[in-house]
Amino acid sequence: MTQSVVVQVGQCGNQIGCRFWDLALREHAHFNKSGLYDDTIGTFFHNVDSRNGVHLAGGERIQMLKARAVLVDMEEGVVSEILQGPLRDVFDSTQLLTDVSGAGNNWAVGYMTYGSTYREKILDKLRKAAEQCDCLQAFFLLHSMGGGTGSGLGTKVLSLLKDEFPEVCRIVTPVYPSLEDDVIISPYNSILAMRELTENADCVLPVENQALVEILNKIKQTSHGRQSGAIMSGGIVSRKDGLIGSERPFDAMNNIVAKMLLNMTSSARFEGTLNMDLNEITMNMVPFPQLHYLVPSLSPLYSLADVSAPTRSLDQMFADAFSKGHQLIKANPKQGLYLACALMVRGNVQVSDLRRNIERYKPLFPFVSWNQEGWKTSLCSVPPVGHTQSLLALANTTGIKSTFVELRERFTKLYKKKAHLHHYLQVDGMELSLFSEAVTSLDSLIDEYHNVETGKLISDLPRFNMAK
Repeated sequence: MTQSVVVQVGQCGNQIGCRFWDLALREHAHFNKSGLYDDTIGTFFHNVDSRNGVHLAGGERIQMLKARAVLVDMEEGVVSEILQGPLRDVFDSTQLLTDVSGAGNNWAVGYMTYGSTYREKILDKLRKAAEQCDCLQAFFLLHSMGGGTGSGLGTKVLSLLKDEFPEVCRIVTPVYPSLEDDVIISPYNSILAMRELTENADCVLPVENQALVEILNKIKQTSHGRQSGAIMSGGIVSRKDGLIGSERPFDAMNNIVAKMLLNMTSSARFEGTLNMDLNEITMNMVPFPQLHYLVPSLSPLYSLADVSAPTRSLDQMFADAFSKGHQLIKANPKQGLYLACALMVRGNVQVSDLRRNIERYKPLFPFVSWNQEGWKTSLCSVPPVGHTQSLLALANTTGIKSTFVELRERFTKLYKKKAHLHHYLQVDGMELSLFSEAVTSLDSLIDEYHNVETGKLISDLPRFNMAK
């Protein structure tokens, strides 16, 4: 049995994590009617009371089940909210690390100041989480790119994970700010964080706020007049009539990201005829070490609904997965070349139907010449709660290059004016050269995608062997 640890950093990372644990508990409770602790639950939870194996059949006993998680935030608000909500018994004090002042939307404060101050405490909590695993397979890091704690301390934690656990897969879900982000210096934070992601992550599943907003608008249009289930802010089950009352729009956005993570980890948690090991994702999807940014798309789309979202056929879900409207980061799927594509299906789906759809889409999306058969598939027999089937596609495509070019342009507009740089340079350990190094790193990443796209592969570019 393999286990994974979720590391949540900053407000955004902890809010997404809250949704993930909520939905994961729901899934295991729904499909594990006996409530007994087993290998599937053990993937992300551990049993703290071996005298009694019953955990999910009754809310009064949930305290025996603890999440394999580390929660970090330099403000107390979100973590305190989690600890006062229905999930409070899933965590204990050894998993938490908070401060009161926050990082002031400054990457340098998060990375340099708090990263130095809390380095040993963070390492201690990571080690304790790892020690609870019999076979640690992966760390999942959740954080934002635009703020200070998420971008700065989040990528510092990533660096510590690489140094302390170099053999353990590091899968990162960063949330990128939208063009209308209210943090004016978010391009600085994002560029500085990008360098760390490129150098220290094994696999990155980027999510973009603007894409999530557009998905929610799409859901609202298609579900008009139809009732749906809902999950309330920070809690388990809420009302059945949608996003109203105390529920906030970003709760629904976080819910979509959490569902993406649930689909990605479904093979590790449940039985399936064609299960995919988490390590297989990096082995098959990342032919070059730095080109590890995978575009996620999800079908069916539903925000806070658990029971009433419309059923989609497998053919419809394939059409969704290769359309811009279902991607969690805005990148044109019809531009550029595919290096690889993973299709992770849940539900009662036949392998023959899965292969038929792959053959149907092969001519439409060009792959690099040296990996024409770069399709990786998994089939987990357990669907999401309230649905018959679902599909998560993870595409390693050069089309994501446009997202990084746009980010660089936003950074350049600020940097040319030297706007707000003094906020960074007054932080101990921060130097102006780190900005130029971060931009050089992003330029190199964009160039590598361009070289793959044009067939001009760099001869000395490290390359992994593709798994068969």
